[in-house]
Amino acid sequence: MTEETKTEVATSAIPRDELARLTDDIIAALKTVYDPEIPCDIYELGLIYKVDIEDDRTVKVDMTLTAPGCPVAGEMPGWVENAVRSVEGVMDVDVDMVFDPPWTPDRMSEEAQIAVGMY
Repeated sequence: MTEETKTEVATSAIPRDELARLTDDIIAALKTVYDPEIPCDIYELGLIYKVDIEDDRTVKVDMTLTAPGCPVAGEMPGWVENAVRSVEGVMDVDVDMVFDPPWTPDRMSEEAQIAVGMY
């Protein structure tokens, strides 16, 4: 295998079964956070772009808003941090608000589309 065709696979110091439980519990926690203007959780809305669980059990979340001028823009990252921090085994949480790529309704799950009457 040449250098160009090697794929680097990320490995974690966290045991696989614990990593799976953490992942499931973090997603469940994210699904408790709702955009107050849309009757759907932020996970199903597609506002969560990335969740990384570091070896030291710090969780890094990249998220966005449905619109940069969202009235809860200043509060929502705190809601996300508090929800993820409540997960057993999480040591720290870092929430980063990103706007690239911009959110579009295409990021919504089918469940979210049904909830807002788009489907």
